[in-house]
Amino acid sequence: MKTNKKKQDDEMRPEYDFSKAERGKYYRSMEKGYTVRVHQSDGTVVVNHYTLAEGTVLLAPDVREYFTDSESVNEALRSIIHLMEKVPARKYGAQHTSSRQVAERRK
Repeated sequence: MKTNKKKQDDEMRPEYDFSKAERGKYYRSMEKGYTVRVHQSDGTVVVNHYTLAEGTVLLAPDVREYFTDSESVNEALRSIIHLMEKVPARKYGAQHTSSRQVAERRK
């Protein structure tokens, strides 16, 4: 009997246990910067500390699917800014009028 190779490839090995994984655990620490230690074959360790450049904005993975480069992000944000300038801001606590009309029942 032939085994299904695709099913075999999709199975997770027992040594990879993500049951206690925490999504986004290191996200905030990335903003503060991070250190990389490279252990050389001669026994020395090279230590490099990286920080994000000023003004760097991290995009969530789902957003990154739509905006693949800086120019596309900037173009979208400029469009939103342009719309914000044309539409007056709503004041909180004000009564909202509905654009829907309610039909009166005829007798």
